[in-house]
Amino acid sequence: RILFLTEGLFLRRLLNDPQLNNVAAVVIDEFHERSLSADMALGLCRRLRASTRPDLRLVVMSATLDAQQIARWLGCVGMQAEGRMYPVDVDYIAGSTDTPIWDRATSALRQWLDQDIAGDVLVFMPGTFEIRRSVERIQSLCRSRSDPVDVLPLYGGLTAQQQDRAVGPSKRRKVIVSTNVAETSITIDGIVCVIDSGLARVARFDASRGVNSLLVERISLASAQQRAGRAGRTAPGTCLRLWPRSEAHARPQHDTPEVERVDLAQAVLQLSSLGHTAADFDWLDQPPAARLADAEALLRRLGALDESGTPTDHGRHMADIPAHPRLARLLWMAAQRGVGERAAVWA
Repeated sequence: RILFLTEGLFLRRLLNDPQLNNVAAVVIDEFHERSLSADMALGLCRRLRASTRPDLRLVVMSATLDAQQIARWLGCVGMQAEGRMYPVDVDYIAGSTDTPIWDRATSALRQWLDQDIAGDVLVFMPGTFEIRRSVERIQSLCRSRSDPVDVLPLYGGLTAQQQDRAVGPSKRRKVIVSTNVAETSITIDGIVCVIDSGLARVARFDASRGVNSLLVERISLASAQQRAGRAGRTAPGTCLRLWPRSEAHARPQHDTPEVERVDLAQAVLQLSSLGHTAADFDWLDQPPAARLADAEALLRRLGALDESGTPTDHGRHMADIPAHPRLARLLWMAAQRGVGERAAVWA
């Protein structure tokens, strides 16, 4: 059997089965995204292989990964498989920064449609708000044209039927407006033009609220490369980037790992529940020591860890709840008092 699951659910499985009994191999795909869950999953599997499960096969994959860095850290062989890609012409259409990004994307789409090239279009936006505004503008544009076009949103909050309509085949031209879910997770056939806002929503720790927040930020060069590649899967394509050409080399090469930018309280609690200390854990990139100390101090204030760093009874229950420890404490205590549904709404 091959089981497909998110990195977060894989961590839940490790919490319930630390030895990964009946699992012969673990494949961590799209590792370049460097989510905290992926880093933890990799470190736990590496430690498991070095102790009680030397037979466990471990594979780390990505299209834009520094394979040799990971190979050295794992002490394994790095392999490269060249995939077939059609050429993609990249152009930069900056426009005024005072103009909303959805209007700039619509203007770029108009220029491309005027060339009368067959094929579908994929527009990358950072979030659902920007997607809705873009869909409205593009629908208005398409109503003024003679050729029929379906304008479809694509993001995680849609129903399966709505997502299938966006990614499935169609007899009419499609313009799909998507978050970065279409950057690597989904391949959409027929895309010959990508319009890239150059933005994504990124999780960062909000010190004023004590939890992580999603902030709109510029994507890295690796992400821009991934997005452009969506236009060259089945035929030669075009990528229109909505930022100045002068920014092309000013952006970071790769995304900053989540371990360096998000709150670590939930990760520290999960590792403690598995008998590990976060400071001595096998991190690919060591998190800031001050952030680890803050996380441990918060968990002690919440009653999740005792002074020695061992999970308390409260802490073990909180670790079973897939939420930030602040919210997990709220949900657990509310459930004990019979008001769990009300607390879930608050959380």
